[in-house]
Amino acid sequence: MRDLTRLYDDFFGLRERPFSLLPDPDFLFWSGPHQKAYTMLEYGMATHAPITMITGEIGSGKTTLVRKLLNDIPADFSIGLISNAQGDRGELLHWVLMSLSQPVEPGLGYVALFRQFQDFLIDEYAAGRRTALIFDEAQNLSPLALEELRMFSNINADKDQLLQLILVGQPELRELVRQPVLQQFAQRIASDFHLRAFTAEETDAYIIHRLTHAGAQREVIDATARAMIHVAGRGIPRLINQLCDYAL
Repeated sequence: MRDLTRLYDDFFGLRERPFSLLPDPDFLFWSGPHQKAYTMLEYGMATHAPITMITGEIGSGKTTLVRKLLNDIPADFSIGLISNAQGDRGELLHWVLMSLSQPVEPGLGYVALFRQFQDFLIDEYAAGRRTALIFDEAQNLSPLALEELRMFSNINADKDQLLQLILVGQPELRELVRQPVLQQFAQRIASDFHLRAFTAEETDAYIIHRLTHAGAQREVIDATARAMIHVAGRGIPRLINQLCDYAL
């Protein structure tokens, strides 16, 4: 099998593959929308917002922003990251406890699991730590699961919020939380932002940024090709990466 890493190195003079599909915060391009989305994430964390919501199309860079947030999170936070969580009442609590590295004894009922979760939040608060749960692909959560999360966010100590929720998902998430049955949940969203696709100018700068970050010393993909890639990729970062990688 051919060693494709030599293609990037020997032919293009690059230190690494510039257009991987994996979310890599080292390659993060601070477009206007991504700056604003990250600012809303920081705002939500800093103000102890009960719920922060970030949405965007598939491949728009949401998970990369989450990885960046995890790198930058203050040391006094306990973070649980849950991806593609599904299931009914009780199953979600299992996902949450596992994300916080809490052991779940087989056969425990919902009340016992909830008590374990509540005790964890109180212990972390007493130790001067805050707890946040990040749900990636949150559009897969059911209305019942979202309502359960709202109940989790009601765990308080006096005036302090013990738990913060960050929901990251596709545009369907916004439609989901607009359902009348989730009115109380929607009212607890204190910080939210929707990531749009790149403009032609942003796509152009994005491609140049990734090539430069990978060590390009010359124009590897010219302006005409970059404009064509924007149209074909519809301004979606993941599609742009795929097209650029195929082109190389």
